[in-house]
Amino acid sequence: MKGRKIFFTVAILLLCVCPAFVDPVSARDIVLSDEAGACLGCHGKQGIVKRFQSGESVNAFVDAEKFKASVHSFLTCSGCHSEFSMDNHPSRRFRSKKQYQIRASLECRRCHTDEQIKGKPIHAGLLKGNSEGKAAVCTECHSAHSVKPVTGGKVFAGEGQYCMSCHGYNFSMTFRNGEVLRLTIDRSHLEGSAHSKLSCSDCHYGFSSEEHPRRTFKSRREYTIALSESCRRCHFDKYTKTQESIHYAMLSKGNLKAPACTDCHGAHSIASGSREKSLTARRCQGCHPAIYDIYAKSVHGKALFDEHNQDVPICVDCHTAHDIIHPHTLDYRESIPAMCSNCHADKAIMAKYGLSTDVVKTYLSDFHGITLGFYKKQRETLSKPARPIAVCTDCHGIHNISSTRGTDAAVLKANLVKRCQQCHKDAPKNFPDTWLSHYEPTPARAPLVYAVNLIYKIFIPILVIGLFLQILLHIWRYAVDR
Repeated sequence: MKGRKIFFTVAILLLCVCPAFVDPVSARDIVLSDEAGACLGCHGKQGIVKRFQSGESVNAFVDAEKFKASVHSFLTCSGCHSEFSMDNHPSRRFRSKKQYQIRASLECRRCHTDEQIKGKPIHAGLLKGNSEGKAAVCTECHSAHSVKPVTGGKVFAGEGQYCMSCHGYNFSMTFRNGEVLRLTIDRSHLEGSAHSKLSCSDCHYGFSSEEHPRRTFKSRREYTIALSESCRRCHFDKYTKTQESIHYAMLSKGNLKAPACTDCHGAHSIASGSREKSLTARRCQGCHPAIYDIYAKSVHGKALFDEHNQDVPICVDCHTAHDIIHPHTLDYRESIPAMCSNCHADKAIMAKYGLSTDVVKTYLSDFHGITLGFYKKQRETLSKPARPIAVCTDCHGIHNISSTRGTDAAVLKANLVKRCQQCHKDAPKNFPDTWLSHYEPTPARAPLVYAVNLIYKIFIPILVIGLFLQILLHIWRYAVDR
């Protein structure tokens, strides 16, 4: 027995001192001990199951190739299963699978002492849990018969594979306020992420196969906000824009409900922001559910969700993605016509749906648009306070924009009267009829206005030419009389 302990100690020291010299490819050529070969005569076949009193079971099958590739391949089976040998195979009873796993983990502690284990912060936390009555099960992270080295790195194809050796299993982190965060990572989410080519430590700065610091946070929200700070290392241009947004202003005042990077982009399943507009809109729903419901029923929302139309605007098209300004400010209000023109002045987009691009031009040339331009210049050059002038959203709504065609025309007209009366107190019910909307007058639409415009286009040039001739004749007569 004493000789066996010396053998185990020397073997562990060799693994710790010389992990870099272990070649995973040569594992195929490893010859197992006679005892291991005898045990695999039964356990190397599928179908062996150990059942417990709770009704749970564990598969007793051992994959010989995986065992050869493990760091324990030099051991005999009885090295870990000390009660078993080629001559003795006792029958043991356990109440549950958990009890069996805890009992098996005690065998690991015969070689891996507490002093060695607590050298890693993550293991130190597990040892602390042991003292609090939370038994650690080694095989939940390291597996049972295909144990791989946690240092040296050659057995793992990359950092991601190393991290997934723990984070591919079901475990969690508990915060000081009692909240729990699940730390299991779905590999498919990583592979489909926009960050699929990055290493884990690129985002989780300070963590590696050699370093795994133990950090504590008061709440899950504090952890999320702290983790979002890692994004600025690569996305500094976007990060600086967020500092100008209303979200950052709320966060800097201590409002932890304000969104951080991972709230909108996700953590391990980060998708491209331009890939699917509906997904981007649904991210905003998390904080703005009432506004999202209104938008979903609007002409834009219906086209997006019912028809999967990618031409319609979503939240970030109007509010931007990172430098979001407060929508109640005068600067934002004055930018609305230019914002709407991004789509409604685009002939290629409007041609798809038979819409006119005159909407922006007619607004800018009518009373409201011209006045808005004057007030903006007055505010910029003379630093005088500007008055709020009617913009697109005052007539069409903000998130509840409806189609101007169909059976809702009467409802839209009634709503338009109410909007007009906010500035024009005595406006009658037919007040909107005096406006030509956003369409140029034609013989078919507003023929009287079209005729008057045509007359003016002919009369005014003739008047100007006549006036010019009169001046010339007056000058000529004056010269002749002298």
